Amino acid sequence: MYEFQSRIRYSELDSRGTLSLPALLDYFQDCSTFHSEELGLGVAYLKEHKMIWALTSWQIVIKRYPSLGETVTIGTAPYDFRGFIGFRNFWMLDEKGQQAAVANSVWSLIHMETGKPTKPRPEMYEGYTLSPKLQMDYADRKVKFAGEGKAQESMVILPHHLDTNHHVNNGQYVRIAMDYLPEGFEIGQLRAEYKKQALLNTRLYPVIYQEGGMIGVSLQDKTGGIYCNVEFK
Repeated sequence: MYEFQSRIRYSELDSRGTLSLPALLDYFQDCSTFHSEELGLGVAYLKEHKMIWALTSWQIVIKRYPSLGETVTIGTAPYDFRGFIGFRNFWMLDEKGQQAAVANSVWSLIHMETGKPTKPRPEMYEGYTLSPKLQMDYADRKVKFAGEGKAQESMVILPHHLDTNHHVNNGQYVRIAMDYLPEGFEIGQLRAEYKKQALLNTRLYPVIYQEGGMIGVSLQDKTGGIYCNVEFK
């Protein structure tokens, strides 16, 4: 388990004056990175061994969006390994120790040269001490949409969408998808499934699905192949 404290900054707010969903996602992603760096299993270690952890799915449940200046505690804990797949929980607590948000995530360990899954090294098993699975309502990690969606104008991936692995950061897919939400849509849960990597100058073809209180955004290639499916409720 790993935790760190922070204070909600003005730059992390949305138009309502509370923490934005992309900023919450960034907190969780940074938390896992800090955890790995503290264990000596971070960016430099992965580069040395030609490996990356590729996120395959998010489920984030938001109970409350913290406001400007609030002190929060962000935490993470891996809870299972299955072959090349790692499972990790996240949480954000307010000053009273109450949950503002909880999350589940699934990651695949990929060899950078072959592009194929690879099993964790012994020191990774030793470093990532497993914790009990967080109590939350776990949803299916597969995100699928029924019916016929509404195609949107295509867009091109630009340099600011990329991370140190030179492909689109998982949080950027969510930011892109949020641009298709109607004004005033209150997000209580995010689910995202990542299918393949988009690189610089990739053209995305968004398709929108809506059913009841759910809005889905499928970011596809021109043939209908899926880069990422994002579901908002």
